[in-house]
Amino acid sequence: QFSYPEALRFIAKRYNIELEETQETAEAVEEKKLEDSLYIVNQFAKEYFSNTLFNSTEGQNIGMSYFKERGFRENIIQKFDLGYSIESTDALQKEAKAKGYNEEYLIKTGLVKQVDNGIKRDFFRGRVIFPVHNVSGKVVGFGGRILKKDEKQPKYLNSPESEVYHKSKILYGIFHARQSIRTHDECFLVEGYTDVVSLHQAGIENIVAPCGTALTELQVKLISRYTNNIVLIFDGDHAGINATIKAIDMILPAGINLKVVLLPNGNDADDFARKNGGSFV
Repeated sequence: QFSYPEALRFIAKRYNIELEETQETAEAVEEKKLEDSLYIVNQFAKEYFSNTLFNSTEGQNIGMSYFKERGFRENIIQKFDLGYSIESTDALQKEAKAKGYNEEYLIKTGLVKQVDNGIKRDFFRGRVIFPVHNVSGKVVGFGGRILKKDEKQPKYLNSPESEVYHKSKILYGIFHARQSIRTHDECFLVEGYTDVVSLHQAGIENIVAPCGTALTELQVKLISRYTNNIVLIFDGDHAGINATIKAIDMILPAGINLKVVLLPNGNDADDFARKNGGSFV
């Protein structure tokens, strides 16, 4: 579970192999500092959203009520670091400023958005929050689901691309699933955040999802680091079937062994598994 350079150093140390490492350029050092700063800010935001969910009236009445309605237990909410953002334009900004976090990094991570006339607003407002972890467990971005009906707002908002968050390269749940994928030599690929969390709670831990984008070659390549077997379980509606067809065209050329589970119309993986005791059989 090391990064590539970490793996090289680990093996070299074990077998007494001397590694010759080149000096990083000033540009590379600055890039690494920026990435570290964004990770720190994302970690703060994750803890802020979690604290809001558990310890604020709005978080309990709206966010926690939604998660309980979905059947999520408290231990699974904590495991996936789920949270809530209150209906405020600047609550996160105020908390970040009070704790000394740099506004520039809040904007670079997409947690704060600069609008007209220099006004800055929190990007996630009135949404339950799904932090996105990379394979080493660092928070790189967030997904937010709105809970009230608002035709002017998308159902889901996802963090914009940043120096640490590239949607085409990451899969939601990969940090929590990677060991189970290796153990079972199989990966379930579903559509959404709630599918991953709900099925993980039901005992299906080798499960991941794209982060609000169509499946990409880089995401397939990421799965192939852990297994050569994928089970595709997208929603049973028209959009889900189209997404399944596109995903098949993406996966098969990579030489992956592929199975497809076709769900009844109107069902997603979460709904179907809950009706069948956490099973697709």
